[in-house]
Amino acid sequence: MPEEQNQAVMAVDELQAIIQRCQILEEADFKGEDFNLFLVAGQKCLEDGYAAQLLEVIQNEKNKVIIKNMGWNLISPLVRCIFLYEQEDDKREHCLKILDQLAQLCNPKELFLGLLEQIEQTSGEQVCQTVLLLLQPLQTVLLKLQNKKAYSVGLSLAMIMNQLTPLPVPYTKEQIQEDQFGLCRCCSAVVDFAKPFVNEVVKNMEKLPEYNDMELKEELVKFCMKSLKYPLLTAHLEQLEGIEEHPFRRFAAEIIDILWDTRELMPLVFMHRKGKSSHWENQEFADIEQQNVADSLACLSYLMFVHHFGTDSFPVVFSPSYLLQCNMTHIEVLLKRTEESVLSKGIDLFESCLLRMEDNSLLHQYLELRDFINVPQDLVKVMTLCPIEHMRQKSLSILQMFIDKFDAEGKYTLFKCLLKTSNHAGVEGYIIKNIKDQIHLSLTECDNIWFTGHHLISLLDLVLSLPEGAETDLLQNSDRIMASLNLLRYLVIKDCESDNQTGVWPMLAKIEQNFLKPLHVGLNMSKAHYEAEIKSKKENRKEASNSNTICSLTVSGEKMPAMTTEMQLQVLHSALFTFDLIESVLARVEELIEMKTKAAMNEDS
Repeated sequence: MPEEQNQAVMAVDELQAIIQRCQILEEADFKGEDFNLFLVAGQKCLEDGYAAQLLEVIQNEKNKVIIKNMGWNLISPLVRCIFLYEQEDDKREHCLKILDQLAQLCNPKELFLGLLEQIEQTSGEQVCQTVLLLLQPLQTVLLKLQNKKAYSVGLSLAMIMNQLTPLPVPYTKEQIQEDQFGLCRCCSAVVDFAKPFVNEVVKNMEKLPEYNDMELKEELVKFCMKSLKYPLLTAHLEQLEGIEEHPFRRFAAEIIDILWDTRELMPLVFMHRKGKSSHWENQEFADIEQQNVADSLACLSYLMFVHHFGTDSFPVVFSPSYLLQCNMTHIEVLLKRTEESVLSKGIDLFESCLLRMEDNSLLHQYLELRDFINVPQDLVKVMTLCPIEHMRQKSLSILQMFIDKFDAEGKYTLFKCLLKTSNHAGVEGYIIKNIKDQIHLSLTECDNIWFTGHHLISLLDLVLSLPEGAETDLLQNSDRIMASLNLLRYLVIKDCESDNQTGVWPMLAKIEQNFLKPLHVGLNMSKAHYEAEIKSKKENRKEASNSNTICSLTVSGEKMPAMTTEMQLQVLHSALFTFDLIESVLARVEELIEMKTKAAMNEDS
């Protein structure tokens, strides 16, 4: 007999010897030495492929007390061997049967700690394999626990979610189908693991309307909140062609069901967390907890209002404006993030809430709420800073939709706020175009006091001005300046001096002093500067032996990427073209003012 095989047989014999010695002992007489010998012999049997013999020992009724007290020690080597024998079906099957037997026979408290320790110690690619392997025996053990069951269930769920959290969330269809790390399978398995405990809470609540044992319920709600933060907050939840059952959509539906079954869904949807005190003494931990809760609640609202999970039980008594108000906090949380998957959820949630509303129906008083000012400002940041074009475009359309929902005073207030806070010429130009549209509506369809008369004059003071007078960077502010000139041209054409519906005519002298004259000066300075730059570049080009020499250029205070002299000249000529365009519109506006003023004087005479 080969030496290795002989050693393995000796390991089985040693195990039998330990078992026989312990069979005659009382449970209280087991010593530490017995536990160690049992572990070493059992581990040797597993590693040398004698799992079948070990299974026979465990299944022997005479060894019931021994296995109850000592069996949990085998969890670590058993898990190791299950992975080791992945390609050897017989040995693996015997190991799985041992695991099942240990779950049935061992002291629940000891085995619970052993299983949890094994989950905690795993890392990397083996995390999901270990979790999937141990969830069923862990559930079996927890169902046997009487004391501190809620605590143990909560500890198990928290441990599992903490181990899963570092894993990347698959996003594309291919990644979800491949499920490289097993996260999709784990999400499904964890929900199944939690179901018996959810059912226990539901039954207790049905039996006792004033169900006081809230601990298990609280632990399940904590699990749902963690799941909303990860993986659901970053997961792609749109239905994907070719995937019959999207694993994260199923997981989301199951989480919503748990919250509904435990009667926590509605309180969470309408929870206002801001300003709520935390139990953490350390402020850093308190801030992290508050952010985690905010992320989870934002994801919950997204699931309900965008994907309509749980809406079968949702009351229909709430007005669209109230639902928007409830969601603005969540929208703000999502829009402050930079990850595309989270940011897009904020944009979609905002859109979903706005689509429920009629235009001009949102009262201006809502702008007294901080979120209603913060969210459009966050949206502006997405429009101007997000590197993803379709996100920028969609943000712009959502901003317009938000503007359209307000009454006239709301639009007026929002325009003022965005003009003061956006710090982006393109956005300011867009807002000025909106102001022009509202003035047009007021003059042609329905007169309103906010876009005519003294209210409009207050708004025009913001619009018809240069941020830094003649020193303003005209190239950087060209969008705003062109929009302002077009608005002024429209006002002069549409509103006769004799009617003066807009109130613009008496303030022309002020407009000329604060806007038109400084603009003239600024244009002359800018054109002279850029013409000098062009002349200098052309002279340098003649001197250089190679016209394709790479060099740098500064435009509007920003250093441009390295480019050839020819490329730089194109940029400079483009700037000059912009100045010429502004100058031509400015000349047309001044011509119209002069014509209208002369016409009014002739009428008076």
